[in-house]
Amino acid sequence: MTANVNRLPIVVANDVRKSFQHMGRRLDVLRGIDLTIFEGEMVGVVGQSGAGKSTFLHCIGTLDIVTSGSIEIAGEELTGMSTARLANLRNRTIGFVFQFHHLLPEFNALENVAMPGLIQGLSRRDLDARAAALLEEVGLGNRMLHRPGELSGGEQQRVALARALVLEPKLLLADEPTGNLDSKTSEQIHELFFNVNAKRNTTIVIVTHNATLAGGMPRVVTLHDGRVEHDERR
Repeated sequence: MTANVNRLPIVVANDVRKSFQHMGRRLDVLRGIDLTIFEGEMVGVVGQSGAGKSTFLHCIGTLDIVTSGSIEIAGEELTGMSTARLANLRNRTIGFVFQFHHLLPEFNALENVAMPGLIQGLSRRDLDARAAALLEEVGLGNRMLHRPGELSGGEQQRVALARALVLEPKLLLADEPTGNLDSKTSEQIHELFFNVNAKRNTTIVIVTHNATLAGGMPRVVTLHDGRVEHDERR
């Protein structure tokens, strides 16, 4: 097991529970998760469908609010934060990559990557330069002016990864990022995640059903019925 000497925790979950109301009944999805993730770690979150993987990812990504328990992100406690403060923390600290790319079809790759910064009112010139460098980094230097409809699924996911990195987040969260890709393209996307982690020391948490991706991760957390069943560092 790798020691996290001199690393600071970026995610601290204490007794995290999340319930939903469904047809008048309470559905307990997360049932007391305790987990600490350190700066620079790559963590795979695995488990059967319904184990609570995506719900947990959404909670640590501030997209969903826990029913009870607490979560700290980069030293900031989420409990009681206003919607505006949560949005500010999310924009400053977290990048997201989803199974479905959610690219804006009317904009080209460069504009899609720059969009999070444009929304925040940052300099267009600086953002274009940063977005272009990121697209080069993910192997799309010759596709910057193509719109999503002109790109393959793997290329669109590369654009989504570049977009997630444009504001230089400390934490990158990915939910089934290769779920819609063929095996060869999936391997290429896996390699990109490892390269991002190694080059930028970005903490990466990936929810996946992909056994190959999970098998290559240095830390794998297995959820079962809303609880941590195994937590293995390799």
